[in-house]
Amino acid sequence: MPAPNYPARNYPASVRLLPNAVTVLALCSGLSAVYFALSGRFELCVAAVGAAALCDALDGRLARMLDATTRIGAELDSLADLVSFGVAPALVLYIWALEGNRYGWIVALVFAVCMMLRLARFNTLIDEEDEFPFTREFFVGVPAPAAAMSAGIPLYAELHFGPGWWSAAPLVAVWALVVAGLMVCRLPTVSFKSVRVPANYIAPLLVLVGLAAAVLITVPFLGLAIGSLAYLGLIPYTVHRHRWLTKHPEAWGVPVRERRAIARAARSARRLGLRSPLRRRVAGRASAVAAAVRRFGDDPAGAMQRAARPGNGRAPGPAAQSARQPSRNRLRLGLRRARRR
Repeated sequence: MPAPNYPARNYPASVRLLPNAVTVLALCSGLSAVYFALSGRFELCVAAVGAAALCDALDGRLARMLDATTRIGAELDSLADLVSFGVAPALVLYIWALEGNRYGWIVALVFAVCMMLRLARFNTLIDEEDEFPFTREFFVGVPAPAAAMSAGIPLYAELHFGPGWWSAAPLVAVWALVVAGLMVCRLPTVSFKSVRVPANYIAPLLVLVGLAAAVLITVPFLGLAIGSLAYLGLIPYTVHRHRWLTKHPEAWGVPVRERRAIARAARSARRLGLRSPLRRRVAGRASAVAAAVRRFGDDPAGAMQRAARPGNGRAPGPAAQSARQPSRNRLRLGLRRARRR
């Protein structure tokens, strides 16, 4: 049966302008945070930066839903992120706690420059080919909205608890520099765009969303501080997950539930003192073919044929394969026992 031929979606100019209008609103919200800081209304600064983060999350999705993605829209998004999440938070922190400090302006400049470098690297990585199939599941460094919200944790603490050691100028400066370093570092961070929730977890997750909304309504600044710290606390787990996926090619391109099954099988194999057959089959074969290509020339087909012969390259011959057969049988038996447990 031939695929249906749907007509092309032709949206009017007003609809195509909607994502760029949301981007402009994000820029205006970020600059409004500076205006509120000059007036001493720092609780409105937090609300303005939060509104800018919400608009930043919506403009890209609107552009994809309306098929209105353009090059100018991408450039506007980057420029708005630099102002809303780089310049505005730096100025807010400077006006709030660092204005009388000798090195306060240097901290504000470093934060804004790190935000600019983070956005420039993000734009260049979009056009590059991914190193691994799972690269799209992670960000490189802390994204711009999360960094802007995390930099305000000392401000959230003062707005909720009042002045204290958390609002001291040296601590605020050090924390701003730490967040700036997390923006430009190479650590993988979680990307909620690729998160898929199993069906049996939807109801508990919706309950947690309602609980989070209640906390934000009742104690908004404390809720923002806890949420920002929780996001930063996910970085060690994200690094571990990225390293595990790098070392397990058999888990590439499979759903999360199957990855968990692969991880459980790998842990069971390690407890039994065995080695995973999938990883050896994929990674070992790839290294054997690569070694054969280096040895026999640039012809991949000929290299693979030569590598398949006994004694050539790293590929095992029939004798070696027959010698490995008992160990593979023991591995299958061990995995079956682990599953029964």
